[in-house]
Amino acid sequence: MSDTTLNAAGSGSIADTRLHDIVVGVDGSDESFAALRWALNEASLTGQQVNAVFAWSHSWDMGSEPEDEEQWAEVRHDIAQKLRDWVSEASQGMTINEDHVKLTSVKATGTSALLEIGRDAQQIVVGRRSLGRVARWFLGSLSASLAEAAEVPVTVVRILDNEESSVQDAIANALTPSENTVTYDLPGSPLPRSQRPIVVGVDGSETSRHALRFAIDLAALHHAPLQVMFCWQLKDLGVIEGYENAIAPIAVGQERAERILDELLDSVEIPTAGIPDDFQIESHAFHISAAKGLIAASRYARHLVVGSRGLSGLDAHFLGSVSKQIVNFADCTVTVVH
Repeated sequence: MSDTTLNAAGSGSIADTRLHDIVVGVDGSDESFAALRWALNEASLTGQQVNAVFAWSHSWDMGSEPEDEEQWAEVRHDIAQKLRDWVSEASQGMTINEDHVKLTSVKATGTSALLEIGRDAQQIVVGRRSLGRVARWFLGSLSASLAEAAEVPVTVVRILDNEESSVQDAIANALTPSENTVTYDLPGSPLPRSQRPIVVGVDGSETSRHALRFAIDLAALHHAPLQVMFCWQLKDLGVIEGYENAIAPIAVGQERAERILDELLDSVEIPTAGIPDDFQIESHAFHISAAKGLIAASRYARHLVVGSRGLSGLDAHFLGSVSKQIVNFADCTVTVVH
């Protein structure tokens, strides 16, 4: 593994490190371990390189700020060792080619470092828990902001949060007048996560074509079935022929949505190379808002892929507020494609 350390003394530029296919943010938290393991596993399947990025700032628990280059060198050495330890721990049980892993530490905020270092990456990967754990570096609102600001796909790896579940149970019991213990339990797939489909949300836009292509590659790589979903409302379908001055019935809107979905699928060529013989792809159009529909789908999926923007000239499906909801509340790993 090679190291790159950037610091306030000006010994390097963040742009110098934009050489790796998968850039992953790490900070020592459980969620960043999950993100790093996901990135390393993905790279082991594709042969890509991984750049593990630790963005840090000097804080009171590190002692007084270094006063000369020798002291800065000691700080950089300690941080680099910490980063090596994190990568070593996250990669336990994996066969990793160390030549495909780079370790980068940079004195900067996590968002700015990942956006700059990952500008030319194939994707940026971060982890998240629930919105309640605001003390972490790479959490809900931050990962959503990163997904909106980045120019490359951003994958947000979801891990289970027992603290969130226990609070939800406490709310359920407090509001239910019963002597029996109440358990808050969302519906979900009975299948293990490794057997669930990859779901991609589309809307007919060019961005959703990019999302569909990304999802096809991802599903083929993992030999997973692919489910293509168009979640629509009448206002999203534009002017429907015959209903220029009236509100179209839901059944007519469903037909229009299915045509948009079919046209999108016909416009995206599925490559023959790298696609397994048993590759499965199905499509569905549902009359529901994009955020609600895709968050519901995430309970039954192993991975959810969405575009960052919606139909050009129409009310957008994937505006910032919607993509933020999906990143923050989806129950599985999410990739936002630009």
